[in-house]
Amino acid sequence: MKTLLLSALLLFVNSVNAQSSSRKTQFNLENGLAIQGYDPVSYFAGKPTIGKKDYSYTFKEVTYRFATVENKRAFEKNPEKYEPQYGGWCAYAMGNDGTKVEVNPKTYKIVNNKLYLFYDFYFTNTLKDWNSKEKTLKTKADMNWLHFYSAK
Repeated sequence: MKTLLLSALLLFVNSVNAQSSSRKTQFNLENGLAIQGYDPVSYFAGKPTIGKKDYSYTFKEVTYRFATVENKRAFEKNPEKYEPQYGGWCAYAMGNDGTKVEVNPKTYKIVNNKLYLFYDFYFTNTLKDWNSKEKTLKTKADMNWLHFYSAK
């Protein structure tokens, strides 16, 4: 019975969050830019690169920059493929306790063709912890993001 009530409460909270906040408010944005201006497509080539203002594109309220016009075009064709998971917040923190934690855009991992970003400052690199418990943390992160943060 408690589980059913908790599930109903989580669905209600998610519904209220989705109605009262835009997608943009759920993303990790700096000066209005996702991934601190890094090109999301460049991660899939193995070399995160700062994007250029001239190659900007806004997808569902979130603005990205790209290093090349080709990367911008690739993103425009399939944005869901390249957007960072969990709104660009730290994947480890999202899985650990569901909090939104800043990231170092150079600390990342591609898992099943999805981009995950991680906190990596002051002698703490959460990617190392993520790697040691990836399956459990990913499952929890997916649930936390869905229930508390994702805006449809």
